[in-house]
Parts: sequence; C-alpha cells; structure tokens
Amino acid sequence: MTERPAWKALAAHHRKVRPLHLRQLFAGDSLRGERLSVEAAGLYLDYSKNRVTDETIALLVRLAGECGLAERIDAMFSGATINVTERRAALHVALRAPEHEQILLDGVDVVSGVHAVLGRMAAFCEDVRSGHWRGHTDRPIRNVVNIGIGGSDLGPAMAYEALRHYSQRDLTLRFVSNVDGTDFAEATRDLDPEETLFVVCSKTFTTQETLTNARLARAWSLRKLADERAIRRHFVAVSTNAEGVARFGIDPANMFGFWDWVGGRYSMDSAVGLSTMLAIGPQHFRAMLAGFHAMDQHFRSAPFERNLPVLMGLLAVWHSNFFDAQTVAVLPYEQYLKRLPAYLQQLTMESNGKHVTLHGVRVGYQTGPIYWGEPGTNGQHSFYQLIHQGTRFIPCDFIGFCQSLNPLGDTHDLLMANLFAQTEALAFGKTQAEVEAEGTPGWLVPHRVFEGNHPTSTILAERLTPDSLGRLIALYEHSVFTQGAIWNIDSFDQWGVELGKVLAQRIAPELERVDESELAHDSSTNALIRRYRSMRRAPS
Repeated sequence: MTERPAWKALAAHHRKVRPLHLRQLFAGDSLRGERLSVEAAGLYLDYSKNRVTDETIALLVRLAGECGLAERIDAMFSGATINVTERRAALHVALRAPEHEQILLDGVDVVSGVHAVLGRMAAFCEDVRSGHWRGHTDRPIRNVVNIGIGGSDLGPAMAYEALRHYSQRDLTLRFVSNVDGTDFAEATRDLDPEETLFVVCSKTFTTQETLTNARLARAWSLRKLADERAIRRHFVAVSTNAEGVARFGIDPANMFGFWDWVGGRYSMDSAVGLSTMLAIGPQHFRAMLAGFHAMDQHFRSAPFERNLPVLMGLLAVWHSNFFDAQTVAVLPYEQYLKRLPAYLQQLTMESNGKHVTLHGVRVGYQTGPIYWGEPGTNGQHSFYQLIHQGTRFIPCDFIGFCQSLNPLGDTHDLLMANLFAQTEALAFGKTQAEVEAEGTPGWLVPHRVFEGNHPTSTILAERLTPDSLGRLIALYEHSVFTQGAIWNIDSFDQWGVELGKVLAQRIAPELERVDESELAHDSSTNALIRRYRSMRRAPS
C-alpha cells in the first residue's frame, strides 16, 4: 500500500498541506464553500472545511484507482465472494433492490427471495398493527420487544428511534440485547405478557446472549399465560435455523429468514428490521429501502470525484493515514438520531478494525478509526471543549435537516444555527489578535484563543424521513467499504469478536462451582474468578 505511487504522492503533498490553515484556504478561494460540495441522492455534502485542496482530491481519487475501488464495487454488486475469510458474498445491496431487478448469486436470482420475505413481513405486520393478530388470551398486541445483539439490536433500535415520528403510537417498542438481567427486567417491568410479542433475532438461533434473553422472555410469558401453546402467539423469530426455532416453541411459519450473504451490521433492512416495520408500517419501511437503493445507485455509477460515499471514505483515509487521526466524531443535530453514533460504531469499527490484509499480511498503516458522538446541541456542553481547544486531531461529521418534524417556535433555527456555528468555529477559530481586540486581560488571552483548523464535513438533507434515513445509512455503509478497499482489508468478517465469547463459555461454569477447583487461566483472571466466587456467596 505505502509503495503505491499515489500513496507516495499523497505523503509528499501532505507535507505541503499540513502547515496550511483553513483561514488561508478560504481567503484564497472565495468560491471554496460552493466548489467543494456535492449534492446527490437527496443529500448535500459540504467538505470544504477539510484540510484539502483540488490536488488532494485528485490524488485520493488516483489512489482509489490504483487500489481497484471500481473493480471492488462491481464485485460487490455482482455477488462475488468479497468476504474472503468466510467465503461469502456481501450482497446487502440486494436487500433494497426493486422487485423488477435481478441479482444472480450462483445462478439464482436473490431479489425475488428478498421480496418474498418482505411480503410475508408486511402481511404479518399489518395483522399485528390492525389487531387481527391476537395474543393467546385473544387480546391485541400492544407491546413489541426485540431480542437480539449486535446488528440484530443496534440497527432496529437506531431505526426505530430515528423514525419514531412515523411509528404507530399505540404500539410500545422495547429492545433487549445485554445479557445483564437488568436489561430484560427493565424492558419488561411495566408490560403485560398477554399483550406482548417478542421478536427473537438470531441468524443461527444459537447466539448466547440472545438465547439467554429469549429463555428469560419465555419464562416471563409463561408465568402468566401458563400454557406452552401461548409461545406461538407471543414469539416470532428472525433466523435461518427452523429446527432450533421449532424446538424453542416458535411456529416455523412465523420465522422470517435471511441469508448468509447478509452480515449482521448490514442487516437492518432485512427481516432483522421486522420490529422497525411493526413500528412504522410496511409502506414507510419500503420507502426506507428505496432510500438505500438510491444511494446504492449513486455509489455504483457516479464518478469518484462527485461520489458522496467515495469522497467521505477517501477523506477518512486522508485523515487516518496522513494526519494520524485516531477518531471520528459523528454529530447529528437531530434528536431522533440519538442512536446513530452507536450504530455507526459497529458498522465502521467491526468492519474495518483489522490488522491484516485480504491476503493475511500484517498492515503497515492505520486502519479503522474510532467512531463516537452524541446529538447536538447536547455534545456542545460535554466534549466539544476538547475538540476546540484540546490537543487531539478529531475530524467531525455534522448531520442536519433543513425542516423539523416538530416545528416548535424557533427551536429548529436555533438548532441549525448551532450546527453551522460549530463548523465555522472549528474551522477558523479565534486568533490572539481578535481576543485582544475584545479587551480581554492579558493573562486570560491564551485561554480564550481558538486555534481552529479542525476538519469538518457537513451532511444536510431536507427532512428526516424513512427515505432519507436509508440514504444516510447507505452513505456510511459505502464509505466504510471504500476505506476497506483502500486499506485492502476484509470489511465483512468479524473474527475479533470470537475469542472473548469462546473464553466466556469456558469461564461461565467455573463461576458457578462452589469448590476451589484448579483454575488454568493467568494469575489475574484466576484471582478475579476466586474473588467473584467468594463475593457471590457472601450474604448481602
């Protein structure tokens, strides 16, 4: 990677750009703000407040060409085995393809299968939402609890919160993921089993945390319903393991499947989104899929220098590998998107947190920055201090909408004023001369200087809708893919989550023993287990 001509050219170019300040770049180009922006697929991206020039973008696009990004995009959309370590395609784009399109995998059109499942999901959701689907005691379903973890929780939970404005308000939605019993206890504390439907999301129906919570839900339900047959009216599954589902007591007819070529963190628009569809209805869910597809088409066809996901991905590479940025802050100025940073943490960090290339060779460069964030304006009174005046280099993505879903007084104008003000302040800061001109006492001047020159990208859409949410999530999906293609890593496996789970299965029975049997871990882990055993048995 680092021997590629474009990479070497970028390294030399970085030495020229690094000393430049955004004040200089804007002062020397009165049209910079309009020129370094792209509008496509219903989103507007302003990347002018990043420390880039036209030459930077040209070199980054050249790097994308040398890394075969175009070929990688074609391979993904055509169903090639781009998830090399698991020997699978990564065909999440098929989940939102229109019914008339064809995408072949091993000679079989997968789009028709996707729409068959969507049709079953829609029929089921209409039954529940209308009250036609009744519980075991003939009462309507008023509560839906999604049980999953990772992509089977973060995606549906984020989408529900993001689209709560469009949800059916007489349905209560809850999400349980943590194996900590508190999560289940608090999610169900005020619910009635006679009116509660559980959606158990586990592709294999063997995920330890999900099955543990599903068994808790089963016992919780039967304590009141007292009839094993009730499980069939109060539980449905999103899985591919019909045998395991039936063994649990769920009617396999109420199992909604998906495919090996759908990774967990790319699955919110598959049957994993059943709880989302229950909340917002099939029509809004299909609008979200159309938004995903619109961004897919843009990503596949637009030239790289005008391609939103490609530009965002290349900027991430520029910041990570040449400015040594360790993190990216995602700052949505929209309360409905409060779970978006948590969702993007999995999407980006599980995808690109890799230390070897596709060929198993140790990388010699940074991959996968840390993603984090909070909604504005809350974050301004929390961590913005460090971004403005700290010593860290933190690129930021600001996300805003030009129309509010809840226009109360002038609150939306104030919200957006804060968004625009923060990007301006981060870019241009406040010089010592400006602080002194305000009459600030000399001893206080250094504390009130803002160096600026902090990079930000701003994404604007007209309004938060199911369609625009789909476009936004697909934008980040394809940005992540772009980064992975540049770094020559597999963005679709996640072996890093396995080791801890394997060790946990070994440790769990050791915690339950009352005898002081020999432990074969390291001295720290052994001591922790012994301390836990003694305190677990101690009277409260």
